Amino acid sequence: MADTKRRIKNEEIKKATTEPEAVSQSTAMQERMESVSRKILITARNELYMKMRFLDVALSCMPFIPDTGADGMGTDGLYLYYDPQYLGGLFREDRVMVNRIYLHLVLHGIFRHMLRRKGREERIYHLACDIVAESIIDGLQYRCVMKARSLPRREMYRMLKKEMKTLTAERVYEVLKKEEFSETKLGQLESDFRVDDHSYWPKDEDKKKQSQIENQWQDISERMETEMETFSNEASESSGSLIDQVKVENRERMDYREFLRKFSVLKEEMTVDPDSFDYNFYSYGLSLYGNMPLIEPQEWKEVQKVEEFVIVIDTSMSCSGELVKKFLEETYGVLSENDSFFRKVNIHIIQCDDQIQTDQKITCEEELKSYMEKLELKGEGGTDFRPAFAYVDEMIRQHAFEHLRGMIYFTDGRGIYPAKRPVYETAFVFMEEEYEDVDVPPWAIKIILEEGQDF
Repeated sequence: MADTKRRIKNEEIKKATTEPEAVSQSTAMQERMESVSRKILITARNELYMKMRFLDVALSCMPFIPDTGADGMGTDGLYLYYDPQYLGGLFREDRVMVNRIYLHLVLHGIFRHMLRRKGREERIYHLACDIVAESIIDGLQYRCVMKARSLPRREMYRMLKKEMKTLTAERVYEVLKKEEFSETKLGQLESDFRVDDHSYWPKDEDKKKQSQIENQWQDISERMETEMETFSNEASESSGSLIDQVKVENRERMDYREFLRKFSVLKEEMTVDPDSFDYNFYSYGLSLYGNMPLIEPQEWKEVQKVEEFVIVIDTSMSCSGELVKKFLEETYGVLSENDSFFRKVNIHIIQCDDQIQTDQKITCEEELKSYMEKLELKGEGGTDFRPAFAYVDEMIRQHAFEHLRGMIYFTDGRGIYPAKRPVYETAFVFMEEEYEDVDVPPWAIKIILEEGQDF
């Protein structure tokens, strides 16, 4: 790719002159090149549209902006930037490559790659995004974008497929980090997968622009998913893994902390209330009378914390111990932040496959931590969610809870659900790395925990 760019630049770029006539000619030539470049981009857009009609809105949502400073072509998610000289040369040399780069830019938008770095190492994250986009294009069965896969690409795809079913930038990033490739190897991968200029991607602090990009592409991506599933079955069959990728990116990402707040209750707890305590009077009394403050700190304060809920762990053969530990660590991390626990709580951790295996009562933060450290899973039968719900319903009848707010059921989702909605809120929780799209009952909440996500 880099050699192609250099060759195009050498052919097209000439030394500028300051003579008025030459300047006028140069301007006229630039305008002609921009006009030709626009036609090239429109042609590429039309070719892609004829094969992938479900991309109609995505292909046409970014206005074309000429930029001689662009390293080929790039996008910020709102506009498509291009170097006219580069684009004209590339079209003469490799028309298919123009189509591929155009689609590559569109895929960055569909997956909102330019918005999801979130502190990850920039170089590796950008490479991960390019690998994801190129893997989808390489999987398409359309002549307008078809090119032979290089050996490095085939090896990379083979390695990634061993780690995950559906490639996402976040998952690919973790694999690349784990592999700890040498500088030489990273350079080789970048040379093979990099096709566009990422310098247009918005900065983390540009929240307004990020919000605009997110809103635009979320709507486009959801419409595209509906189109592929409903109206374009035949086309979607030829689109490789694209529909699976889109489903993963479009699923609702619920804030796990916000979800746990649903279980919190307002009650008094013995603690110093800084909002109702005046330290000036307190200090003045101590200085005037020695050990006699004029005002004592208020010992009771109304607080909103988690008091009661149930965690059910699916211990069937399809749920591994490592995933369970990750789930409990995520839950503990949320609950231990910002004093989310009351001093005394009533939390039951139930292990269940197709029958109840264990029930451990947790009364404080320390007990939850101890349970995690000594975790032993029991079961490995089939998956049936009904026994856990029946067990909890019986506990409610026996007044084991004062006011149970909710249940968190950690599972892979493949099981038998209860027919009726329980009296408490229920969420089925999945770990992203093992997640396969499953339907949960309409009365339940589905949450996918991303490894390392920002809570």
